[in-house]
Amino acid sequence: MGQKGGLEYQEISKEAPKASKLHRVSIIPLIFLIFYEVSGGPFGVEDSVRAAGPFLAIVGFIVFPFLWCIPEALITAELATMFPEDGGYVVWVSSALGPYWGFLQGWMKWLSGVIDNALYPVLFLDYLKSGIPALSEGIPRALAALALTIALTYMNYRGLTIVGWTAVCLGVFSMLPFVVMGFVAIPSLHPSRWFVLVNPRTINWSLYVNTLFWNYNNYDSISTLAGEVDNPRKTLPKALFYGLILVVTGCLCPLIIGTGALPLDRERWTDGYYSDIAKIIGGVWLRCWVQGASALSNMGMFVTEMSTDSYQLLGMAERGMLPEVFAKRSRYGTPLLGILLSASGVLFLSWMSFQEILAADNFLYCIGMLLEFLAFIKLRMKYPMASRPYKIPLGTVGAILMLTPPTTLICVLIAFASFKVMLLSLGGILIGCALQPCLKFAEKKSWMRFSTSPDLPDFETDEQENDGEALIH
Repeated sequence: MGQKGGLEYQEISKEAPKASKLHRVSIIPLIFLIFYEVSGGPFGVEDSVRAAGPFLAIVGFIVFPFLWCIPEALITAELATMFPEDGGYVVWVSSALGPYWGFLQGWMKWLSGVIDNALYPVLFLDYLKSGIPALSEGIPRALAALALTIALTYMNYRGLTIVGWTAVCLGVFSMLPFVVMGFVAIPSLHPSRWFVLVNPRTINWSLYVNTLFWNYNNYDSISTLAGEVDNPRKTLPKALFYGLILVVTGCLCPLIIGTGALPLDRERWTDGYYSDIAKIIGGVWLRCWVQGASALSNMGMFVTEMSTDSYQLLGMAERGMLPEVFAKRSRYGTPLLGILLSASGVLFLSWMSFQEILAADNFLYCIGMLLEFLAFIKLRMKYPMASRPYKIPLGTVGAILMLTPPTTLICVLIAFASFKVMLLSLGGILIGCALQPCLKFAEKKSWMRFSTSPDLPDFETDEQENDGEALIH
């Protein structure tokens, strides 16, 4: 798996199996895939009010994009256009830190994604159980979760184009009731309610920070689909920009409406409370609409997360990090084994509670983001002249300063993790540390077939060629 020169790398990459142009993802579906990969709307925002009150919740959702969303989206835009191929952050870290760290990055982010995806069938059923009490517990709930997982997995199998346009339809349907709710709630809004401060001793800082982070992270995950995007060097930066605006608007506006329209009752601000707000403001019809939108939003997040997870495994297999079988595509161009493995992980983790899933997801994601930040800075220093179709207009020092606030936030989130979550997460990381040398041993013994395609371009060679051309001219 040695590195090759730039021209040779490009020629071999073109021979790799990719989605046909007819099935490539265009900018509108890509925006909604980002929307669902990050938040999927305001569902899950409610815990921020219960944790810290309306004022800090609103301030958090205004300030957090500057601390986290914008830096993460900018790094994703630069590196995803520098490496416009499936695998995303795995390729970034491999190029900067080596294949071992690239594999570990892929393992942690895939595990984080599967843990995150285990939430959505649970939340979907939680929104429906008020209308169908049988879904509250027991065998009917388990069978419903299994049936839902199978149905959404099949949608991923049929193709990324279907997933993308499904995300568009679900996104429009999920956000429309909040637009209606905003107009209906105008006479009931009292701005003074937005500035209510709660007793600092009653603030649950861990829940507050984890809720903000969970609703605003994962912009980098779209990079694992870069090889499936139509003209990724131009499309990805634009989609990330519009996706960020859609995410922030979709979380913040309903929060402002809900906290301004009703007197504060912190204990009621839990998952699903927006449906109660809708009933108070507009009646039963609006509540049913919000409940339906909530359930469908979870479906959108599930299929999007599964897509990015499975294409990440495909990208890793194309670079020899996983057995070659993971790179095989179905007749619809989708990574069949990656989809099945991700679905199995979701079913396996469905026994965990919401809070445990949320904390474990954030912990693993944070460790992976530290590797991404380090890779970003190292690539800037190691290959300053490499082609970057989109480049953040900052030098190395400016980039380090930009990453200081999100790095501090990561340290805070890790510190908030419980001993149980930390133990489970570190156990998962250790499995990844042992899995990579085991796979290399299996490759050496020819027990499994691995791709021999070059996994990384040699930017140093490219830069030397460019320098030589400049001297000639």
